[in-house]
Amino acid sequence: MSIDKDKIRTQDDEEQPAPIDEIESRVEAEMKLIEGRAKERVAQGLQDKELEREARKMEKEGERDLERERRKDSQ
Repeated sequence: MSIDKDKIRTQDDEEQPAPIDEIESRVEAEMKLIEGRAKERVAQGLQDKELEREARKMEKEGERDLERERRKDSQ
């Protein structure tokens, strides 16, 4: 049995992303969320209001990115 190379369609031919590419942005969003939470706790411990604001901003960004990825996955 041989494979007919003319009938093989790749992800590039089908313009589909590789599975690793599909989850990469979701992982980055989750890491941003985790980092924001960690920074916020450190800022609270140091009583650093500016760092706390920055951490909340990062956390909200991560939440938005993660929600965007979830919506993309459900389509």
